[in-house]
Amino acid sequence: METEIANIITTIASITIFINLLLALGVLFFEKRDPGYTWAWLLVLFFLPIVGFLIYIFLGRSLKQNNFYGLTKEEQKLLKEEVDTQLKIIDEEKRTDIPWLTQYEELITMNLRSSHARLSEGNEMVIFSDGHKKFDALLEDIAAAKQEINIQYYIIQPDNLGRRLRDALITKAKEGVKVRVLYDEVGSKKLPSRFFNDLKEAGGQVRVFFPSFLKLINFRINNRNHRKLVIIDGALAYIGGFNVGDEYLGEDKKFGYWRDTHFKIYGNAVNDIQVRFIMDWHQAGKDKQHDDYKEFCFHMKKHHGTSPVQVVSSGPNSETEHLKNMYIKMILSAKESVCIQTPYFIPDTSFMDACKMALLSGVDIRIMIPCKPDHPFVYWATWAYAGDLLDYGAKILLYDNGFLHAKTIVVDKKIACVGTMNIDSRSFRLNFEVSAATYDENVSEELYRIFEEDCKLCSELTPERYSKRSLWIKFKEGISRLLSPIL
Repeated sequence: METEIANIITTIASITIFINLLLALGVLFFEKRDPGYTWAWLLVLFFLPIVGFLIYIFLGRSLKQNNFYGLTKEEQKLLKEEVDTQLKIIDEEKRTDIPWLTQYEELITMNLRSSHARLSEGNEMVIFSDGHKKFDALLEDIAAAKQEINIQYYIIQPDNLGRRLRDALITKAKEGVKVRVLYDEVGSKKLPSRFFNDLKEAGGQVRVFFPSFLKLINFRINNRNHRKLVIIDGALAYIGGFNVGDEYLGEDKKFGYWRDTHFKIYGNAVNDIQVRFIMDWHQAGKDKQHDDYKEFCFHMKKHHGTSPVQVVSSGPNSETEHLKNMYIKMILSAKESVCIQTPYFIPDTSFMDACKMALLSGVDIRIMIPCKPDHPFVYWATWAYAGDLLDYGAKILLYDNGFLHAKTIVVDKKIACVGTMNIDSRSFRLNFEVSAATYDENVSEELYRIFEEDCKLCSELTPERYSKRSLWIKFKEGISRLLSPIL
């Protein structure tokens, strides 16, 4: 009997080791990944033979990158032609009377080639840094909608704000307005499946991005659609960091006031945001065909705004890390200052090197992070990386007025970006993200002014203060930094 049990144990162990070896070889040779990320998963597989296998199945598998959105050959051809046309215009015009185009031509070109981010001019941009103002404006725009409302959020909470949004959409659906809602299942895990039943009965459509298998198992739990987009009547769009929930109105006692940033955009950039929504909408649907494009509004209205905008997106289906590369290019283009706001600062080596080079070149870099954690490991990893930049002259600011969730960067008060990307490996390579980059000095100066106002509500993490942290904090930083590639 004992011999049989021993043989069974030996067989199971051998199979487990063999499976782990195959997975390790797969991670090492068949997936194009950052070496730090690869080593992290190899350690998990070797030191946690059975548990590591299960963790990898749910968290470690890469996403198939080949035509993830199922574009037809004709659609791919049209997209390439549009990008090539813009690249040719930018290269041939060389207009010295447009300073932003001359100064940031390389950045614009990179975004076009990597993310197919079309440059649109003539946009008008409104900045929201307070949840009440953002959602008051959004609900007013929803109430005024005539044709179509497309909504995509990472988190929709079944609380007071979530119900207000849902009820507003039900009202419009009953009026005959086309209403579509797309949310991420992992982010909206508290949302009951019946929450949108009345909206569906009223004619609205609801889809879930990467839904769970049998409502229990989600093999894509590590690839989250972190985008937050709203497009109304093809005429205006919202993009930024706010999700839907009472905490984003500052009504959660744990976090207090919620500081975030969102754009409301009028103009041609709305069409680019609309296309981004349509791609995700089709991916989340059972029918991946794109023959219903005609059902969406594309007004292509002329607008009298002055803001040039590129809508840049990235995700685990991307060959390169478009948004991270854009941030790095922006930092390296800086002549005077870089202002960054992020809830998580866990950059990879390339991002850290860009910051260090800019600092050594005399650029003033200020990074604002929360003073309180929402994820302990992430928080202490943030401290570890921020502390490294103190030696190079960076100023690290701790936001003391609640929780900082804004994802913004302002360079030289000339260009800026607002969106959904955190500065961490998850946003760089695992999540589906989107941001709006603007080359408008007026918008950039306003974001800079808001940053300066936020500075008054911060304390500074000085080198002296950082050096006095306890051994326990240093231990937590060390463990968190070790785990940072897979946080």
